[in-house]
Amino acid sequence: MTTIIRNVRLLDLDRQEGMTSTCDISITGGRIAGIGECLAIPEGAKLIEGNGNLLMPGLVNGHFHSAVNHMKGRLPSLPLEVFMLYECPELDVLRPTPREAYLRTMLGCIEMLRCGTTSVQDDCFFVPRPEPEIIDAVAQAYVDSGMRARLALDQPEVSELEKLPYLRELLPDDLRRELGRPSPTSRDDLLGLYDHLLSRWHGAAGGRIKAAASCSAPQRVSPEYFAALDQLSRDHDLPFYAHMLETKLQRVFGRECLNGRSLVRHTADLGLLTERMNVIHAIWVDDADLDLLAESGASVAHNPVSNLRLGSGVMRWRAMQDRGIPICLGVDEAIADDAVNMWSVMKTAALIHCITETDYERWPNPREILRAATTGGGHAMREPMLGQISVGAPADLNLIDLGTIAYVPLNDLPRQLVHCESGTSVLLTMVAGEVVRDGNGLTRIDEGTLLAEAREIFERKIGHMNEADRTVARYLPYYRKMYDLACEQDVEMERRVPHALVEGNRAPTPWPVGRSAGRPYQ
Repeated sequence: MTTIIRNVRLLDLDRQEGMTSTCDISITGGRIAGIGECLAIPEGAKLIEGNGNLLMPGLVNGHFHSAVNHMKGRLPSLPLEVFMLYECPELDVLRPTPREAYLRTMLGCIEMLRCGTTSVQDDCFFVPRPEPEIIDAVAQAYVDSGMRARLALDQPEVSELEKLPYLRELLPDDLRRELGRPSPTSRDDLLGLYDHLLSRWHGAAGGRIKAAASCSAPQRVSPEYFAALDQLSRDHDLPFYAHMLETKLQRVFGRECLNGRSLVRHTADLGLLTERMNVIHAIWVDDADLDLLAESGASVAHNPVSNLRLGSGVMRWRAMQDRGIPICLGVDEAIADDAVNMWSVMKTAALIHCITETDYERWPNPREILRAATTGGGHAMREPMLGQISVGAPADLNLIDLGTIAYVPLNDLPRQLVHCESGTSVLLTMVAGEVVRDGNGLTRIDEGTLLAEAREIFERKIGHMNEADRTVARYLPYYRKMYDLACEQDVEMERRVPHALVEGNRAPTPWPVGRSAGRPYQ
């Protein structure tokens, strides 16, 4: 079936005004088939009136963890290592049913599609361990929603003590034994689950759903499993997700546990830093790391809101742009952003780097930000032409109402898209040529019924989550000490605003003590 979108202006970041004059666009077989003035409307074609509004590529959420979509707002801002202690402990009490996994994934799909995010890279983790029926539930939600998705199994393979510095020495014997146990899912089991993901879901829904590979982070897996995943990525041309140097503590890990090498250098020395890799966060990198990334062709997934929420620091945007390192933008996860909205991610990315450079000509410009959220995401996903509006590109598109207050008056389109838009001006969203969201809401699902079911089910899970909090609270004093030790180290760089700039000579506020529910603080 052919669809004609008539009388629209196309986003064109190479033009001074940021868009074309009005034209028509034809879509066939899920891809853009033609662009021009007054295109003929074939018999039986679907006609969409653009009314002179803007047609732009769908946004690409370049990094996401769907497993905690139901936990938005649950945790306070905490350093990553403490945050993860409460976010994803490998406890049976948190095991989801397939329906729960489906609903929590669908919560993210609904929020993304409402705001014009059409594609997502889901680096999905599974608590307490991945299982075929849970993988199936996550993938089925993406199929049903109409989104385009890459799905990976983000699962550590080694024990907690092997992932972190200092902890082995800090823990008492009983807790050291607990955290010294290997992951509940072995390397062979994990590779078998990847076989399941690939055989059942890779290329599903007309190619909208595809697999990806993930080691979670280099220090969370053995070199053997890391290499096996790389081979899987190579054999099937999959993006490969790896969190690297998100925090200062991870920089310290390299010095303490990798003979002084950074995680980027460690990965390169293993021969596993390639153009297929998405290096996630990459905050505490030095020039040598950036040179390695540029040489490899790897993409960097930038998650500025999450980086602020967890106090991780500010990524080196301009240094990466100067080296030609591809950048995509991501939400990271609902629990570390509290929204799944790429417009807020774009605005934050456009602003946060302005405090890291005195030369204002080197601050991010909106066109760079928009490219990162569209073509940058498509490049990271290894989806040719995704994020473009050109003949042959996937028809993943947003129709933006230029009559809303965000664009009245229209002074500079790219700036207003990045700084003024929140997603409320999206009139219509299309994925692979199908309208998946229009003025009446999402077209493929009963949004109200799903939200009501999710509300009821996840309210019943609060007791289980509180029980998990109480269980892991036993580790909190030792994780805090580990964090403090890492903060004290001189790593010859700073990616956070120094205390002196914001607190003068005042001592930092003491760490609050957890309350009865086992939470780090309320």
